[in-house]
Amino acid sequence: MKEKINNLDNKILKEITLDKSIFGVEVKEDIINRMVRYQLAKKRSGNHKTKGISEISGTTKKPFKQKGTGSARQGSKRSPQMRGGAVIFGPQVRSHEHKLPKKIKKLALKMVLSKKLKDGKLKILNELKISKPKTSLFRNKLSGLKIESALFIDNAELDQNFFLASKNVPKIDVLPLMGLNVYDILKRDYLILSESAAVSIQERLSR
Repeated sequence: MKEKINNLDNKILKEITLDKSIFGVEVKEDIINRMVRYQLAKKRSGNHKTKGISEISGTTKKPFKQKGTGSARQGSKRSPQMRGGAVIFGPQVRSHEHKLPKKIKKLALKMVLSKKLKDGKLKILNELKISKPKTSLFRNKLSGLKIESALFIDNAELDQNFFLASKNVPKIDVLPLMGLNVYDILKRDYLILSESAAVSIQERLSR
């Protein structure tokens, strides 16, 4: 599979060969959905909490006598039916993370890469570098590429000028290669890879 490599001024420089087993995989929505659910579950803080009866402060004395009041009998002010009482089977602090096989994670990543390429939403640039950390300069480059929403992936080290210039631009994310993930790819309209990142992705996913 051949794909064009452009520069930030949107001029075609050369071509790169993409591995069909990574960028030409059949897309299955259920696999991608499982991976997104896995990622979102890991992101949940799980710090929701209600108090059980042992955690409610208050006397253990019977609120009023058993008979003769005309009210239902009560044994404690801390009971769940009382104002300020406990919550039975309420949420507790816990992790929402669940397991997902490594093969599914890898396959889901291949599928979203294939989907972006198939939809014409994948671009490969020779490098992600600009001369100054200026937001206006970065916006001009985006206008030339005709992009409003994108995830930029560079190799291990990001160009600091490029990263700083992009920070104030909405719907733009810049991540190193190790941060490549299914959810962030789907969140943005375009996926923009540097040439070195594209090569590294193929090496990583072909193992």
